[in-house]
Amino acid sequence: MMTTGYLPSLVAAKVELAIIPKKFNSLVVCDARGPRPRYPRVWKSRNRIGTISKSRKLVECVKGLSNVKEEVYGVLDSFVAWELEFPLIVVKKALKTLEFEKEWKRIIQVVKWMLSKGQGKTMGTYYTLLTALAEDGRLEEAEELWMKIFSENLESLPRIFFIKMISIYYERGMHEKMFEVFADMEELGIRPDGKIVKMVGDVFQTLGMLDKYEKLTKKYPPPTWEYRYIKGKRVRIPVKQLNQSDKEAITNLEGA
Repeated sequence: MMTTGYLPSLVAAKVELAIIPKKFNSLVVCDARGPRPRYPRVWKSRNRIGTISKSRKLVECVKGLSNVKEEVYGVLDSFVAWELEFPLIVVKKALKTLEFEKEWKRIIQVVKWMLSKGQGKTMGTYYTLLTALAEDGRLEEAEELWMKIFSENLESLPRIFFIKMISIYYERGMHEKMFEVFADMEELGIRPDGKIVKMVGDVFQTLGMLDKYEKLTKKYPPPTWEYRYIKGKRVRIPVKQLNQSDKEAITNLEGA
């Protein structure tokens, strides 16, 4: 009789193939090329620095410089020399820090350097530059920037730019230019907020233009509601309630 069975050599070969190694090597086997080791990428650093620490370092570098344009631009160029992409977030955070510290000259230098690189051409950047120029007393440059932004973005200019220019002229007593900006605002169909109406109304009262003041208050009556952000949510609050809370805060300060 014939008996079917496996030869000992075949059984041993099958057992060897079935054994799974416990430790895997970090090798990648390519097609007909053998194992190839994996090395870490050269351009990736394991010790990464966050944007907050980078922005703080940028602020410290800029604040210790003189007002010479070439020196400031040279330091800023060396700061971003080893970056693969322009560190826009780092520069924006540094500008916020400088704005909080009221370093208006440094803000002007950093923003102009960033715009010369073709980066950060947004409305927020132009608004920061406009504020810094006005606070630094460079009114002519602020007006040139305003005319440039106004002519290039005639139908899409945000209302905060009109508020900023009217407040600049209001603080300096330049009533005619303030009226021009307000007229442009009405012509474009942009509704002024309570701050603009109050400033223009105060100027009308000081100049004795009571008829225009009455027309202004009839056309733009004071709002009954205002929107405030509480814990990240937009909440509508009555103006009377806000006025009462402001009065209570003033009385508490006077009592203290």
